[in-house]
Order: sequence, then C-alpha cells, then structure tokens
Amino acid sequence: MDHSSSVITQVTKDEEENATCREEGTGAVSLSKKPRGRGILQSIFCCLCHKETEPPPVNNNAPLLVEENGTLSKVPAKPLLPQIKSKDAGKICVVIDLDETLVHSSFKPVNNADFIIPVEIDGTVHQVYVLKRPHVDEFLKRMGELFECVLFTASLSKYADPVSDLLDKWGAFRCRLFRESCVFHRGNYVKDLSRLGRDLNKVIIIDNSPASYVFHPDNAVPVASWFDDMSDTELLDLIPFFERLSKVDDIYDILKQQRTTS
Repeated sequence: MDHSSSVITQVTKDEEENATCREEGTGAVSLSKKPRGRGILQSIFCCLCHKETEPPPVNNNAPLLVEENGTLSKVPAKPLLPQIKSKDAGKICVVIDLDETLVHSSFKPVNNADFIIPVEIDGTVHQVYVLKRPHVDEFLKRMGELFECVLFTASLSKYADPVSDLLDKWGAFRCRLFRESCVFHRGNYVKDLSRLGRDLNKVIIIDNSPASYVFHPDNAVPVASWFDDMSDTELLDLIPFFERLSKVDDIYDILKQQRTTS
C-alpha cells in the first residue's frame, strides 16, 4: 500500500508544491497528512503550508478559514451545524474524521480497494483507491444509532463526499464538514469544535491526528492511524466504550478517565 500518496491534502498542483511538512525532531519531509505508526499522540498533522515564515494569526471571533483554492478568508462566526433534529435531541454530538481513521486512500492502484473514486485535479481525472478500515461498517451503524454523528475532514468535498456516500450506508452522518470548515492554525487544518453550534460538554471528536483537535484536546478520543492492517480491531473495540458514553450527561469525566487508563 502506498503511504506517501494520500489524497488528504494533495488536490491541486500548487497545493502539492506547498504541502510539505516536517516530522518533529526528524526533519523528514512528507506530503501525507498523517505519518504512519501507532504512536498517534506523537503524530504530526501535515497540511497545506504557506510560504510565510510566521503562521497567519487566528482571531477566535473571526476564524481564518481555508477555501478550496487555498486562500484564507475571514467569515462571520456562525454555527457550522444546522439546528439539531428532534430525533437527535439530547444526544451527544460525535465528530468523526475520515482519512486514516475510517479509510485509507491512495492514487496508487490497489487490487483489494473497496471503492475507486474519480477525482478531477487540474483538469485531469485521477482514480483514488479507497480501503475501508476493518469493522467500519459495524462502527458507523452503531454510532448512528447512539449519537448525532458528523463527518469532519480536512479533505476537499469532491473527494470526501463520494467516499462518504459509499461508506455510510446507514445515514449515520447527519452532516458533513470539509476543509473549508477548518481553521488554518500554525500550518494545520484544525477542527474548531466551538464553531459547531453544540454544547462542548456534549461534543466528542474521533481523530487520528492530535493537531486536528488541538483547540479541544479534552473532547478527543484518539485513534491510531490506519493504512492497510486488515487485522486491526480498533473501531470494533471502541463500540462498547461509546455505548457507555452515550448515556452520560457530561463527557469530560469519562474521557479523562479513559486518557488516564490508556
């Protein structure tokens, strides 16, 4: 499996030229959003990095958002999510990452790909080969029954939307958020949970990249990056934990206990 050609942020040629990042302490340069390895807490979130020596400032009242063409724009701070539906009233909102959390994608042909997604880049259609993480079907089905689930990815919608269409057969995702909903902070696309329009004590984010939830680490359930290990059981193992979480009024105590015991 090709781990260096992930389509997380490689969307246009200009972005590809700028989308370099360095692993902390190694100086290694990668175009992949998330480096391989089980040490999720040490992973670095690679993304579209601009050429300025200093990162653009972040104003919490008017976050800097990244448009699909790579430009930055200030927009009014309005909720990212619509009003909660009656069937989800009182439920915890669970924000779920896509790449290396639920699937792994590559431009390199893969014989056992679950999906092949055509993506247009600079006028040329490329085939993206997508592998599903083991037990993702059981995981999404159960999560959709228990929570208000939201897909939140730093990828572009023209890739992530068709993947989600094929992946989420149960309609678990009530809403999908893509790169333009992220805050560009210190060279990373960050998922600012305070902009969702939900009470933070009832919001959880599941993500393999700590940089994605750097604003709200106490709301996170980290998962290891997944690429092609078909013996992986992490999503399956998480189901009982989330079944217990679905019954609590405040998520912070439970997540704190989970972090201290893991």
